[in-house]
Amino acid sequence: MNDPLGPLCSIGELARRTGLTVKAIRFYSDQGIVPPAGRSPAGYRLYGADALARLDLVRTLRELGVGLVDIRKVVARELSLSEVAAAHADALAVQIRTLRLRHAVLTAVARRDSSPEEMDLMHRLARLSEDERRRLIDDFLDSVFAGSAGSARSGAFVGIRRSFTPELPDNPEPEQIAAWVELAELSQDGEFRAVVRRLVEHLEAEQEGARGGGPRPGLVPAVRELVGPVLAAGIEPGDGAAAPVVEALLAHDVHVLTRLEAVNDPRRERYTELLAVINGWPAPESLAPVLDWAVEALRVRG
Repeated sequence: MNDPLGPLCSIGELARRTGLTVKAIRFYSDQGIVPPAGRSPAGYRLYGADALARLDLVRTLRELGVGLVDIRKVVARELSLSEVAAAHADALAVQIRTLRLRHAVLTAVARRDSSPEEMDLMHRLARLSEDERRRLIDDFLDSVFAGSAGSARSGAFVGIRRSFTPELPDNPEPEQIAAWVELAELSQDGEFRAVVRRLVEHLEAEQEGARGGGPRPGLVPAVRELVGPVLAAGIEPGDGAAAPVVEALLAHDVHVLTRLEAVNDPRRERYTELLAVINGWPAPESLAPVLDWAVEALRVRG
C-alpha cells in the first residue's frame, strides 16, 4: 500500500513525486483542493493518482497568479479552466499596462532629471484613466472653442478640434509620457488658452470672410509662401526689398500683425510638437523662422 508506484501513496511520497513540500501539500489538502483518498492503519493521509494531476494543475495555476478560491472552483468543476484563464489573462493585461506605465514614467524621470515634485506630478497625470484624460483635454478644447458652436459644426472645425486632441496609447513610450505630462500642464495654462482662443477666433473670421468674399483664407500658408523666398535670400525685415512682401501681407488681412503674433506664440508650436510625439505623428515643420521675420517686418513697417 505504501509502494510509490501503487494506487495510493503517502504525503511524503507525493512530495517526492511533485517536488512540492509536505507542508504545501498538507495545506492544499486542508483547503479541500487535493483531498486524501484514504488513511493508513496509523491514520496518515494517503493519496491516489489523481492527486498528482491536481497538484500539477495547482502549481501551474499558482505560478500564473491564480488565487486559491478560483483554483478550488476549477478542481471542483464549478468553473471551467478556460473561464479562469480568460479572467486572469484580463487581469494580467491590466498589470502589464501598469508596469509599462511605471517603467515609462521612471525612464522619463531619469532622462529629464526630474525633481520629486515633477515625478509625483508625472506619475499622477500618467495614471489618469482614458476617460479622465479625455475630460481634461475636452475641458481645454471646450474653453478655446467656446462661442464657436456654429462654426464647430462644420467639417473644418471638427477637423481642427480633432487635430488638437492627444491620444495617449495604451502602452506609451517614455517620451510619450513626458510629452503627455507637459501637454496636460500646458493645456491648463490660462494665458495659453487665451492664445489658442484668439487663433480659433481668427480662423472663424477667416472662414466668414471667405464666404462673404472678404480676405482669402490660409494666412499661415500665405506667409510661408511670401516670406520663404526672401528669408532664404537673406533679406532682412527692415530692408527696402522687404517692402513688397509686407504690402502683400497687409493686403491679405488688415489684422495680419495681430493674427501672426498669436500664431507665433512659442507655446502654440510647443503644443503641436508635443501632440505629434503623443500621437505618433511626424514632427511638424517649425514656422518660427518665417513668422518671426513677418512679425518683425510688419512692426518695422508700423
